Amino acid sequence: MGIVRNQSIKNSISFYIGMAIGAINTVIIYPNAFNDHPEHFGLIQILIAYAIVVSTFTTLGVPKTFVRFFPAIKEKGQLYFLSLIIPLLGFILSLLVYFLFKEQIFELLNASSLLRDNFFYIILLVFFIGFYDVLTAISRSFLSAATPIFINEVFLKVYSMLILLLHWFGYLDFTTFLKAYLFGYFLKFAILFVIQWKNDRFSLAFSVNDLKLKEILSFGLFVFVGGASVMIVTRIDMMMIGSILDLEQVAFYTVAFFIGNAIKVPGKSIGAISIPLVAKAWEKQDYKEIQTLYTKSSINQLIIGGVLFLCIWLNVDEIFSLLPTKFQGGKWVVFYIAIAQLFSMSNGINGTIIVNSKYYKYDLYTNVVLVFVTIITNYLLIPASSPLSSYGIVGINGAAFATAISVLLFNLIRLILIKVKMNMHPFSLQTIKTIVLLFAMFFALNFLPNSSYAFADIIWKSIVVAILFIPAVMYFNLSEDITAIVKDLKAKLLS
Repeated sequence: MGIVRNQSIKNSISFYIGMAIGAINTVIIYPNAFNDHPEHFGLIQILIAYAIVVSTFTTLGVPKTFVRFFPAIKEKGQLYFLSLIIPLLGFILSLLVYFLFKEQIFELLNASSLLRDNFFYIILLVFFIGFYDVLTAISRSFLSAATPIFINEVFLKVYSMLILLLHWFGYLDFTTFLKAYLFGYFLKFAILFVIQWKNDRFSLAFSVNDLKLKEILSFGLFVFVGGASVMIVTRIDMMMIGSILDLEQVAFYTVAFFIGNAIKVPGKSIGAISIPLVAKAWEKQDYKEIQTLYTKSSINQLIIGGVLFLCIWLNVDEIFSLLPTKFQGGKWVVFYIAIAQLFSMSNGINGTIIVNSKYYKYDLYTNVVLVFVTIITNYLLIPASSPLSSYGIVGINGAAFATAISVLLFNLIRLILIKVKMNMHPFSLQTIKTIVLLFAMFFALNFLPNSSYAFADIIWKSIVVAILFIPAVMYFNLSEDITAIVKDLKAKLLS
């Protein structure tokens, strides 16, 4: 775990800086900048959501395929060529589909006039997001996950903040703002491209004759369908809110979803660097290393995610009190999303293990089923006719509940699959201890008094959680890696 620990620290710094900037953007700037026109905020989120989903289709699983085969393939120039030509052809196809079937697409999506007028931006975003993912895969294959993560999590969010502030204070009208905002996606692509070029990480050979195309394309196809399924599951709620309800509700949901989803940030930093390590371990058939990565990623993510869950849920009323009145209705969205993500984090790098194993096809089958479950639950729970409306599970609450069901089911299926096929699971006695500790701390700290200053309450309650939880983790030795990191930091501070 040495490389994982070092890279995870770097990644975590970027993720947490990005999370802080994202929190300021999403919880403070967005709601205030778009308080008079929340539908504009909703439009931005819908454009990006559709672009991410479509780019998943245009890249056809190339990013994960590149990471999977990079260690073993000797003719790497041919792999580069294949990995660049497929997304390019996919983008051209999406462009043709848009121009040929534009009106039919609008009807299918029940697109508002605002979305119709700006729909072409989705196509442009598809290109830059898709190829950024390919460049990220190249960087990760050289065990340099920190660079694309910094660009995506820090640079893009700082850029977005500046553009948002200019719009908030009236220096940019919405049309100009939207163009400048989306230009950031071109910038992050261009920056990462130049970095890879400067580091001589491109080695193009305009041929694929020496590649085992059948094996690579077969893997890519299954990874693509699996990845597309996951992407649909994670974005369908927002897209269906925009279709069934309106863009304003998308804006309200986005803010609440962000707050609940914030706890998954640590998992992104650990998972990013674990991908090539798991690929290498499978190449060597090193099951012990895979199990070690699996177990440690699980407990580390559960501990850090648990701390963030406590900080969020103990302060949820105070957090929403800081928002404009229009945006204060998403408390239960936060709860459903946060609980689901905490369970997902406790399962560690299950997806990475399956995708890089010979059992990746099984993940595909369950993903397809999951897509249908997600669409059906959102379709049932979002409208006013929701069967759970008497419990408040309707509208954006219904979308969050449907998403939570999907995330829980998805990870449960993965957990069972790995146990049955590989005889591995991520849990240990430390997992039980951590869960007990989280419950104990929640019930103990839930009675902390509030002052009349919400922001101050959020800060001091979060500090109390950290002061109590970190020593408890070290006392019970719940995580070797977290204990080692804390000791290293303590030694540096004392020196």
